[in-house]
Amino acid sequence: MNKTAVIFDLDGVIVDTAKYHYLAWKKLANKLGFDFTHEQNELLKGVSRVKSLEILLNIGDVSLSQQEKQQYMHEKNEHYLSFITQMNESEMLPNMMTILKFLKEKGIAIALGSASKNAKLILDTLQITQYFDEIIDGNEVSKAKPDPEVFILAAHRLNKKPEECIVVEDAAAGIDAANAANMLCIGIGEKEILKEATYVFKSTSELTTEFLDKLIKK
Repeated sequence: MNKTAVIFDLDGVIVDTAKYHYLAWKKLANKLGFDFTHEQNELLKGVSRVKSLEILLNIGDVSLSQQEKQQYMHEKNEHYLSFITQMNESEMLPNMMTILKFLKEKGIAIALGSASKNAKLILDTLQITQYFDEIIDGNEVSKAKPDPEVFILAAHRLNKKPEECIVVEDAAAGIDAANAANMLCIGIGEKEILKEATYVFKSTSELTTEFLDKLIKK
């Protein structure tokens, strides 16, 4: 079946916001009286905000009341938002602007399928919202990847069958979600980690418009 839609994950595919999460947690850790390294930050990848705070407090050997935890989580999010609202198009990952323009010119439907509750804000800040026909984010789904809910909803909103959709993802859970939704999946990252994807590219710079053109025409 012809591919007539592409659904993109956000973080690690279109833009790298992970560094801003790290800076926001580091700022919080410093306020609580300890440092937080890049290595320690690896423990927070793909983890909820609540669980991330627990890990952070464990690293610093700090205990807080439930009320204080809520306050600090809110504070962390405010720090993060202040960082991402300063982003611009130059922070998009390599080749992604070219790919969005190419798909738009081809008349291919484009959706975002992201767990981020700040997805719309990020797209607006990057000034690329107009490329997306549908935006499905963390405010609209109740089940996290590897559940396929986000991709199934995106296909439904685009009025496409799952078999018509290509998903571009950088996380194993996202690839599992795409496979569960019966969609062709392109992984961005390490082959060993993303081995369940149909195709894997080490970075977005290797994902070309020529490759996508061939995939669409299959």
